[in-house]
Amino acid sequence: MRVLVVEDAKALADLLAEGLRDQGMAVDIAYTGLDGAARLDINCYEIVVLDRDLPGLHGDTLCQMITERDERPMVLMLTAADSPADRVGGLGHGADDYLVKPFHFPELVLRLRALARRRPYAKARVLRAAGIELDPVQRIASRDGSRLDLSVKEFEVLTALLRASPGFLSAESLLEQIWDEHADPFTNTVAVTIGRLRRKLGSPPIVSTMPTVGYRIAPAEDGSDEP
Repeated sequence: MRVLVVEDAKALADLLAEGLRDQGMAVDIAYTGLDGAARLDINCYEIVVLDRDLPGLHGDTLCQMITERDERPMVLMLTAADSPADRVGGLGHGADDYLVKPFHFPELVLRLRALARRRPYAKARVLRAAGIELDPVQRIASRDGSRLDLSVKEFEVLTALLRASPGFLSAESLLEQIWDEHADPFTNTVAVTIGRLRRKLGSPPIVSTMPTVGYRIAPAEDGSDEP
C-alpha cells in the first residue's frame, strides 16, 4: 500500500511515516498542500493522510482536487479540528474518513487498511496462484496449505507478484510500490527480498526471473531462479 502523508508539522509527519513503514506501507511525505498536490501529479497513491490547516494550499482545497481525479486515492483527514461541524465539513469536502488529533496509532493503521479495502479499484480479497493463497486483509499467506512466515516486505512483494500474475513486475516497479521515493533505484534490496522469499516458499521454485524484464509467479521451468 502506498500512502502520502500531507502534514505541515514535520515531527508528526516523520513519526507517522516511520510508523506506517513499520506496518509495511510505502510512505511519502509532503509538508505543504502545494507539495502534496505536486506529488499526487507524479505518483499513484492508494491513500492520502491529509491535515486540513496546511500552508500554501488548504487541506480542504486539496481534498476537493483529489476527489475530481478519475482513479483517486482514498482520503483520511487527520486534524485537530474536532467539532461536529468540522467533521461534517471535512467529509463534505470529499474525505472518506476523519480522525481527530491526538489519536491512537493502531486505530489509524486499522482505518487505513479499511479504506484500502473500500477503494473502488481494490483487488480481490484472497489472491491465489501456483498453490499460494494470500489474504491481504488478514495478512495470512500459505503454500499448499502450509502457513508462510514472511516479513512485512516479503509479504508485500508476494502480494504484488500475485496481483500481477501471470505477468511480470520489474524490480523498479516493486521498488516503487513497496518501498517509497527515498529508496535508492540502484539498490539490490528487491533482489535480496526476492531471494529470501524464494527460500521461504520452498520447492519447487515458483518465483521466476526474466533478465531485463522482471519477476513473476510461474513454474520454475518458465524462468530462471537468478535474483
